[in-house]
Amino acid sequence: MSEPARATTSTAEPTEPTERTSPEHPWHEFWRDVLGGGTLRSLLAILLALLIGSLLVVVTSEDVQEAAGYFFNRPSDTISAVWQVIRGAYVSIWEGAIFSPATGFMPLTQTLMWATPLIAGGLGVAIGFRAGLFNIGGRGQMLIAALFAGFVGASLPLPPGLHLIVAVLAGIGGGAIYAGIAGWLKAQTGAHEVILTIMLNWVAYYLITYLLKTPVFQAEGAGGNPKAKPVAESAHLPDLIGAVDLGFILAILAAVAFWFIMDRTTLGFRIRAVGINPHAARTAGISVERTTFCTLAISGAFFGLAGATQVLGRATTGFDPNVDAGIGFDAITVALLGANHPVGVVLAGLLFGMLKAGSFPMQIVEGIPIEIVSVIQGLIVLFIAAPPLIRAIFRLPVPTGVSLLDRVRAARESRRGNGQDHATVSSTEGSK
Repeated sequence: MSEPARATTSTAEPTEPTERTSPEHPWHEFWRDVLGGGTLRSLLAILLALLIGSLLVVVTSEDVQEAAGYFFNRPSDTISAVWQVIRGAYVSIWEGAIFSPATGFMPLTQTLMWATPLIAGGLGVAIGFRAGLFNIGGRGQMLIAALFAGFVGASLPLPPGLHLIVAVLAGIGGGAIYAGIAGWLKAQTGAHEVILTIMLNWVAYYLITYLLKTPVFQAEGAGGNPKAKPVAESAHLPDLIGAVDLGFILAILAAVAFWFIMDRTTLGFRIRAVGINPHAARTAGISVERTTFCTLAISGAFFGLAGATQVLGRATTGFDPNVDAGIGFDAITVALLGANHPVGVVLAGLLFGMLKAGSFPMQIVEGIPIEIVSVIQGLIVLFIAAPPLIRAIFRLPVPTGVSLLDRVRAARESRRGNGQDHATVSSTEGSK
């Protein structure tokens, strides 16, 4: 048989069996995206980090070490000690962060309280990541926001309600201004934002330490200690239930604002375009310098909200230079785990808020060092930042990169196109 005849025969064969066995069949692609997607990978990263954290707790437990000394005589004692240590650790976290038989769901309010600044800060890091920028200056931005919000809350007499609004806006503005300095320097000089924001962290720390010792900002009776004046009651964030206050609602509204900016505004489109390819964005007429400045300013505004909630919610009796409580760096973990998506950032913030709230009962009741929570957070960052490692451990496929929404749209357009083809064929046959 000649080559043209052989080609004609092959094209006349039905294609249905080939589609069923082809790896590019839509169902194969769908499950490939599910099994290799970021959601499952994040869950497995959390699970693996908790597993390694459990092993560290077991290895460092004195009870387990004692039982392991006579393992070959009574192995059941070692197994029981291991189980008791792991069970005690996670029961303590659960009862300290979610539900306690004595107080019901009141510990959940502790989780929400810890999650509030983590969510706001995580949004600040996430919007920077979406533009290809690494804002590591959350600490300095929170400190400047605390200074602004604390000064307005303590020294500016305003009516209740208005006082709180102005204090919160002052904190947001302070964070935006301070992050905007790094954005302007990067846009004008090309300096790397990581170096700029790290240096500005220390500038803010020593500046706050100095200012909190001056009569304008220092609390009465503080002596030589850097201590801010207490915030007036009219500027306090109102308590909602238990330990959670209005700041949590503001953090959720900030997540909504993040979604609106990124998905419903031209600025969000520019941020995404610059993050994907700044050279192509510049060719398309987008000002990369202006977008960089705006992105870092908005990032600082989210950190400013985190600083304002700290001062007006938890540190109303006056704050010190450690008011950031490491949130500026924890927010990086939250953004990475949340995949820079507002819903993911909220969920990640709640997870780390739960770990922080439960770590204190774990240390008190079980005697497990509180630093184990920081170890777990670091492991989560390691696994999230190295997707090939998670895929290799759990033998996950590489995703196609096509989103579920795009897949649904393609299927809808395909069905619409098939319907139009059938209508055309029917009209042609009717004319004949």
